[in-house]
Amino acid sequence: MNKTELKAFLDEKVNTYNNPNFIETDPIQIPHLFTLKEDIEITGFLVATIAWGNRKSIITNGNRLVELMGNSPYDFVMNFSEEQSESLSNFVHRTFNNEDLAYFLKSLQNIYKNHGGLETLFSKYAEIDSMQPAIHHFKKTFFELPHPSRTQKHISDPLKNSAAKRINMFLRWMVRNDATGVDFGIWKSIDSSQLSCPLDVHSGNVARKLKLLKRKQNDAKALLELDNSLRKLDSQDPVKYDFALFGLGVFERF
Repeated sequence: MNKTELKAFLDEKVNTYNNPNFIETDPIQIPHLFTLKEDIEITGFLVATIAWGNRKSIITNGNRLVELMGNSPYDFVMNFSEEQSESLSNFVHRTFNNEDLAYFLKSLQNIYKNHGGLETLFSKYAEIDSMQPAIHHFKKTFFELPHPSRTQKHISDPLKNSAAKRINMFLRWMVRNDATGVDFGIWKSIDSSQLSCPLDVHSGNVARKLKLLKRKQNDAKALLELDNSLRKLDSQDPVKYDFALFGLGVFERF
């Protein structure tokens, strides 16, 4: 396919998957339970953090997180204390356990009380053509409180050559306004043109087959290469192609 044919093919796949039906089988359904901005942010961030492995399991445990927070995530975070840690004792998703969750809640409380919230923190370090440095600075702030060393592995750092798939997915959810009701578009201080595609095994494999990506590893260097390819197809909304790449990989076994 030449560039024109490739763009037409991928735009068609975006239309196929970027619609409300996508929500039914995707972890994004969990933050869609809420209307308050902070509830959406906190739930989206926590669900994105555990978004690896079986999608059904992610959704099940995402709903458990919501129940543990009394269906009021922002209120729960802002009033969270050490005494409540015991109520989390049975939570586990793969290697993310109750100890990790307790610190995440404490850190989110610190971010909302002392750093202006998640949007303010990410937008503070955003660059005109990349959110990757912002993710790096976000991680530094996220772990500024005393924390278990094991918990650091649950936040990726692009400046250590990670593709940071889950945080890039969270940023897509918050920033991108797709007019179809899938992504939220509630963060107005960051533009869709600054976003990066959540790069995982599915989107990476499809991108290589379509010659959008040559690098074999799914790391920060591969993400930059994919970003450059997708921005040539749509400089204003390159991350919309995540729907096409993911859909082709997961649903069509492309």
